[in-house]
Amino acid sequence: MTTEINRRAFLAGACCVAASPLLTPVSFAAMPGDNRLVTIVLRGALDGLALVQPYGDPALRLLRPKLALSADDGLVDLDGFFGLHPAASDLMPLWRSNELAFVHATSTPYRDGRSHFDGQDVLESGGAAVLEERTGWLNRAIAVIPRPTDRRAIDVTTTAELILSGESPVDVWSARADLALAEDELAFFARLYQNDPAFAAAMQEATETDLLSDNIHDMQGKPRGGIAAVAKFTAGMLAGDHRIASFSINGWDTHLSQARVFQRPTKDLAAAITTLKANLSPEIWRKTAILAITEFGRTARENGSAGTDHGTGGVAILAGGAVAGGKVYRDWPSLADGELLEDRDLRPTMDLRQIAAAMLRQQFGISTSDLEASVFPGLVVDKRPAFLRG
Repeated sequence: MTTEINRRAFLAGACCVAASPLLTPVSFAAMPGDNRLVTIVLRGALDGLALVQPYGDPALRLLRPKLALSADDGLVDLDGFFGLHPAASDLMPLWRSNELAFVHATSTPYRDGRSHFDGQDVLESGGAAVLEERTGWLNRAIAVIPRPTDRRAIDVTTTAELILSGESPVDVWSARADLALAEDELAFFARLYQNDPAFAAAMQEATETDLLSDNIHDMQGKPRGGIAAVAKFTAGMLAGDHRIASFSINGWDTHLSQARVFQRPTKDLAAAITTLKANLSPEIWRKTAILAITEFGRTARENGSAGTDHGTGGVAILAGGAVAGGKVYRDWPSLADGELLEDRDLRPTMDLRQIAAAMLRQQFGISTSDLEASVFPGLVVDKRPAFLRG
């Protein structure tokens, strides 16, 4: 079930309104206790071969004569084999401080149809097939977190998303409301709450976050102040009682003119992650893990429209003080002839659910048995230390 947090409704007298509802070892940090987890759903199918380019694989330039970049094009070297797209270069300070990592050649179990709708269903439900699970894996995880204080979650969106939908209580932020308050009404509530420190503080947070005339979402649900406003609000929630948060970044469907279209969502992703760090205290950032995931990758070959089509293997982005960064984790399958999945896609060598399971286990102490039985039914969880700083 979900609770919609509506700042304007709060100002009218109510603070919330009810709504229905490895292959390769990677290390993450910290024992459970006051840790945070942020998931960012990258909707539209991020091209992992563009974000983290395997320039050291000689087949890349043959498959992508127009889209493959070099240092002369601004590609930022990561490890002598992979390079980061220049639109994401603002993330490099995190890479250098070992707070950013990538897991390449990864995917959900989804293989049929290459439908955004179906791919996102599998991504967010955590199932092995479309419609196999009717609730979100992150919502199911909340129910089995051992510490009650670690269970508070918020979906920063205008509508509840599948990843956090289910029986576990979840707050849903919505900046959209039918109630508009004039200056005299704001002054009235300020006077009303001035002698109650708790309500006065909540009133101030509500007005500063909602900005009333400059909400973080417009009437179509798009970020008005940019994705940085969404990330800043998320950081504010994580600085309080919330331990889990999720939001989405759209715009990754790059069938046409990918070199141009790819710029905006990539910069949004970098802005979201850097804004989260900038607005979290060093102590909280040290305990925070961020996982950015997408429904599937894109074709290894560029198409005739200077873009890429729906594919399979892609990349997951890991960030935060709890992440053992400064590394591209992979069991690289190669892009050479005969190595592509169905002669078109990067072959996945890592199940995305393993990454999510490792984060949940090490951030919140969820047992392997609960992960396999409740959160990702049917998955045999890799029990080796993985994905968090040890």
